[in-house]
Amino acid sequence: MKETTLQIFEHAGFFAILISLSVNIVISIIGVFPSVFITAANLAFFGFYHGLIVSIIGEGLGAVISFVLYRKGLKIWRLKDFQHPVMLKLKHLEGSKAFWIILCLRILPFIPSGAITLGSAFSKVSIGLFAIASTLGKIPSLIMEAGAVFGFMQVDLQWKIVIIVVFVIISIWTGGVRGKKTTDR
Repeated sequence: MKETTLQIFEHAGFFAILISLSVNIVISIIGVFPSVFITAANLAFFGFYHGLIVSIIGEGLGAVISFVLYRKGLKIWRLKDFQHPVMLKLKHLEGSKAFWIILCLRILPFIPSGAITLGSAFSKVSIGLFAIASTLGKIPSLIMEAGAVFGFMQVDLQWKIVIIVVFVIISIWTGGVRGKKTTDR
């Protein structure tokens, strides 16, 4: 996937930045796909620092556009249908408390961005506050992601295979533990 994106960037020339931003926005709107592939392509094509900046801008724009679209979608649905306790707490979240919660959740790389954006869209938080908290929270998260991706890009093929196999095993094991806890309840 990264190689395909790199080829597109090479053919696009000056427009590579716009393509990267657009891909980030689409990934954010969909909300379930990881952005690590576009981050890797940005780092490989633009270099570490410029690629990181492009990724931060893309994820920030993507989060804000997703927030607006999710909020419009939630207005179409009847909000009284959301009776889950977490959703009821989010419904009244605003101001500095919302800012700090969004910021902290964005810093954690293992929480899906789509879930944070959807929860924020459900709350009373303003778009400006969301944009600032979300983007500021994404910066440390993207620095960690970029460091991991850049390091991964530097290792030999056999180590990449070992890392991927270990990651898959841990993911399967973690999923099995979660599934067992769910069935035990």
